[in-house]
Amino acid sequence: MDKEQLSARETEIARAYASGGTYHRIAEQLGIAPSTVRTHLSSIYRKLEISSKLELFKILAGDAIGPRDQTDQAAIISELALNLEESLGREQALGEVLRIISRSEGRIDDVIEALLGYALELCDAQFGLLLTYDPDAGFAARFMKGIPQAFQDWWDERDSYRPSPKTAIGRLEISHDVVNIPDVRAEPIFRQNDPLRHATAVLGGARSFTAIPMLAGKRLIGAFTIYRQQLRPFDERTVQLARSFADQSAIAIENARMISALRSTIER
Repeated sequence: MDKEQLSARETEIARAYASGGTYHRIAEQLGIAPSTVRTHLSSIYRKLEISSKLELFKILAGDAIGPRDQTDQAAIISELALNLEESLGREQALGEVLRIISRSEGRIDDVIEALLGYALELCDAQFGLLLTYDPDAGFAARFMKGIPQAFQDWWDERDSYRPSPKTAIGRLEISHDVVNIPDVRAEPIFRQNDPLRHATAVLGGARSFTAIPMLAGKRLIGAFTIYRQQLRPFDERTVQLARSFADQSAIAIENARMISALRSTIER
């Protein structure tokens, strides 16, 4: 196993990853997609025949790792190792989110900012929105992360918005279920110039996105949406991860409401 067999880009990514960088942060530094970082790392693990970030760190530091047979099994082990590290990263992020919620004392802005940040990084998405919901007024974009300015301006011009039932958010409002859109430009509603779909696709540059309902019991209180600007649909595993963040967001919002109500009662 020799680190010299890595390309210059692979070496750059390997060093950043071994030093603690995440896919998202490395991608931002190098101006590439997080999925490209993941592809490079898979190749790096196979070339070096390693199965952990610790082994990668040791090789880059010049330490020797015991020889292994160059077989398909090594490639499988390397792929499983990356999957395991990704799973551990997700668990750590969700643990950190729970810690933030427990210490927030009702400071909802801090919690949601952290939730959106982790969701975008772990779900490999470019930007995200947390929409609050009122049955009478519709949806309002209360929190945004990484959103293109033109799309943000579109939401800022609207205190709330009642979407068409044919939009993803409109379908979510009716079904209270996840809506996963592989390509926002492929659906008829885009060609019909629906205002929200036009803003999403043209102003936001979104191609694939998923919307997760935020529920308090059976009551809809909002939607958690994440977007990719490449045509790369969210798979089921990523949707489930996004659902976890949506659930935590709902908990945080309900906690903030209860704390606010308690404070108002005490101050009377």
